Amino acid sequence: MRLVSIFLKSLKEQIRDPLTLSLSLAFAPFFVLLYGLFFPSESTAYSLLVLNHDAGAQIVDGSRQDYGEEILRAMAELAYADERQMLEIEIVDDRASAEQRLRDRDADALLVLPEALSQTIWEASQGRETAIAEVIFIGDLTSPKYLVAAVMANAVLDEHIHEATAQVRPITITEIPLGASAERSEFEIYVPGLIIFAVVMLIFQASMTIAREIESGTLRRLEFSRMKAFDYIGGTTLALLAIALIQVLLTFFTAEALNFRSQGALWLAVLIGALTALSIIGAGMIVACLSKSVSQAFIIANFPMALFMFFSGAIYPVHNPTLFTIGERTIGIFDTIPATHAVVAMNKVFTLGAGLGEIGYELGMLLMLSLLYFVAGIWLFRQTQLKSK
Repeated sequence: MRLVSIFLKSLKEQIRDPLTLSLSLAFAPFFVLLYGLFFPSESTAYSLLVLNHDAGAQIVDGSRQDYGEEILRAMAELAYADERQMLEIEIVDDRASAEQRLRDRDADALLVLPEALSQTIWEASQGRETAIAEVIFIGDLTSPKYLVAAVMANAVLDEHIHEATAQVRPITITEIPLGASAERSEFEIYVPGLIIFAVVMLIFQASMTIAREIESGTLRRLEFSRMKAFDYIGGTTLALLAIALIQVLLTFFTAEALNFRSQGALWLAVLIGALTALSIIGAGMIVACLSKSVSQAFIIANFPMALFMFFSGAIYPVHNPTLFTIGERTIGIFDTIPATHAVVAMNKVFTLGAGLGEIGYELGMLLMLSLLYFVAGIWLFRQTQLKSK
């Protein structure tokens, strides 16, 4: 009977706190729903940029043979069992801008077909000796999407040439990695995301610190002093930023001790971490304002933490459904999360050796979104906790 009494008592206590109970129950179903809405249930199509220099082959009877076009059509016809396209082929005419799109992860791989491709294949099919034509694949070798796109495209290329010549292919495949992506170990691939993840974890510190002062009445006592809203918010923010910077440095030097090699400047990583922390502190203020206790703040903070962690690409690459396009820049749903841009910028710095100018777009978006999150947190905090100030 005592067991039943305690059970009923505990159940009533849980029901008296409906927000915490509902959040605890809804956490996993909520993210399953998000994954179902945002991630395609169908097979993934990979973006392949093609720089086609193939001039075609002049046949003896005066006709022309264009193997380059045939190969691209065969690649475009690659399909999964559900008949969905495997490769999205896009013809480009400028290699530099195409490589920049690869760096921005706006495309998965770049295929460069040489001018003499068709002529080489034709002469080989006639049994003639011919010069070797060089086909080039370019991409970030640390990106899983590049690896899949390159393998599928290469398989089509190899099969088509073998059918045309019935011999060992008269071309050579050259793979050109972006930056130092070919030299990265499996451990090094994950370090940029792990550093952003370390900053994201600050949301627990931010939300629980503020919630603790609200719950204990410290904030009310401070209001009776000469403290201004700017004093409290500014002081708390600076303390949390200091913790964030220590997290970035500790994570970086730990990785370095384990043979991580950075291709870019550490100060850029610190700048990226600081801007990301600003958005996390803003989100922490919002969580604290929605909480009645420290324990409740901890539970609520799991929601934004999981969003920042799983949907920003910090842990693993994610599909980013397109919202709209501005020029050649595609804006996805998860681009509204500051950490998304932080992960891309951190990877550019550490893996590709990017400088300040090369991560200008990511830093601009990160700054804008972080200020938006931070200002929203300040506004809600002042409205709910510091009205008198």
